[in-house]
Amino acid sequence: MSSVPQVKIPATYMRGGTSKGVFFNLTDLPERCQIAGQARDNMLLRVIGSPDLYGKQTDGMGGATSSTSKTVILAKSAVVDHDVDYLFGQVAIDKAFVDWSGNCGNLTAAVGSFAIMSDLVDASRIPENGVCTVRIWQKNINKTIIARVPITDGQVQETGDFELDGVTFPAAEVPVEFIAPVDPSEAMFPTGNVVDELDVPAVGNFKAVKYKVTMISAGIPTIFLNAEDIGYTGTELQDAINNDEAALARFETIRAAGAVKMGLINDVSEAAARQHTPKVAFVSTAKDYLTSSGKTVFSADIDLHVRALSMGKLHHAMMGTAAVAIGTAAAISGTLVNLAAGGGEREAVVFGHPSGTLKVGAQASKIDGMWTVNKAIMSRSARVLMEGWVRIPADSF
Repeated sequence: MSSVPQVKIPATYMRGGTSKGVFFNLTDLPERCQIAGQARDNMLLRVIGSPDLYGKQTDGMGGATSSTSKTVILAKSAVVDHDVDYLFGQVAIDKAFVDWSGNCGNLTAAVGSFAIMSDLVDASRIPENGVCTVRIWQKNINKTIIARVPITDGQVQETGDFELDGVTFPAAEVPVEFIAPVDPSEAMFPTGNVVDELDVPAVGNFKAVKYKVTMISAGIPTIFLNAEDIGYTGTELQDAINNDEAALARFETIRAAGAVKMGLINDVSEAAARQHTPKVAFVSTAKDYLTSSGKTVFSADIDLHVRALSMGKLHHAMMGTAAVAIGTAAAISGTLVNLAAGGGEREAVVFGHPSGTLKVGAQASKIDGMWTVNKAIMSRSARVLMEGWVRIPADSF
């Protein structure tokens, strides 16, 4: 019986925000996997355990959810005034597909820590005690992100008392700033409108309909709808959506139609090859609700509700990049997000999601008739879970 040996690849398994992923230093990868292409994709698929028709990723490092089927490749930055280049790959669970079309905001919180621990940040920039400002170049979207990593006795501080809804245990706070997530030369609103009507074709028992939407490219391209327009209260938890195959099919139809209108794809048939972007989210006014952990959140403590889907499923908390889109849209009068939060001018909002609440701030302004955003800010946390090597069969890539 023929067999092939397994190869060992240095890797670190990390939590960042409400996500987990396998982190690699670019120079540790097999040579043919250090460049973009099928070999690299095949390697990451095998590491994570995809495609898995059982939907479990049992034979890999993935956790069978969009939040835990993630990979990160870091390298010394080639961009002036940046420390590290950050490349994110969202690995499909049941398909042989790695989506490179967007960033993961949650794992961004772990990038700074990994970069420091892996000697990718110049030692002269790391204080003995205090905060190390890590300048990240996000290669998927060509944007700058700043992570402020706490340092104690010359080492990354991972433990602390910062609590993040969606994460069970407290840890050290890592403020993250997304700098100019939309370039002034780019259209934050691809159609030029803060609210559009989106024609969504019939799917299953759902008839063709026009939905009011806000489509924004900030953090990550996102399509926002009003919860009540699609028959929801806005306080739904995962099971209410993810156990409803008809509803998921409708959300995917909305996503595909929106992707075409945003100019991200030319035809709805292309949406299947771009699963990571755009995101779909629905918003509603603030109201009391029970989180997935059974905690009561009162309407007085939040500005609005947001529920977002990632890779075809309702997210258990909120994607970091979608939070940037939420904060940006909330800062611009007339968007569905802004209206759900009560309208008017605002530089920060607290929104409810299935696991709890999150505060995100954004500074938006209008220049020559086009909206732009200077930066969006939120706090996350990160922690190394395991480090060493991952092993995969040598013929995997």
